Amino acid sequence: MSNAHDTQAAKEKVIRDFKAVVNDTEELLKATANQTGDRITAARARMEESLAATKKQLAELEESAIEKTKAAARAADQMVHENPWQSAGIAAGVGFLLGMLINRRG
Repeated sequence: MSNAHDTQAAKEKVIRDFKAVVNDTEELLKATANQTGDRITAARARMEESLAATKKQLAELEESAIEKTKAAARAADQMVHENPWQSAGIAAGVGFLLGMLINRRG
């Protein structure tokens, strides 16, 4: 569970980083909109291409993360429906342990 959580956290960080790069690139493109010259024009064109590719990758990452979350929720829902007593027992056990931990600290 921890490994899956770490992986999900890493994906979410990559998505946040991608969004930051996209925002920074868009700001830079806006700031240089009035600049002229062959080198600036070429650099802007490359940045726009990179930005488009990054946006596409970001959308794919987000879609993948959403699909995996939905699949995990469906699997959990199915497990609960197929094993309601076992699920209730596990939930009660976890609740009991959390209660003990809270009482210990208090």
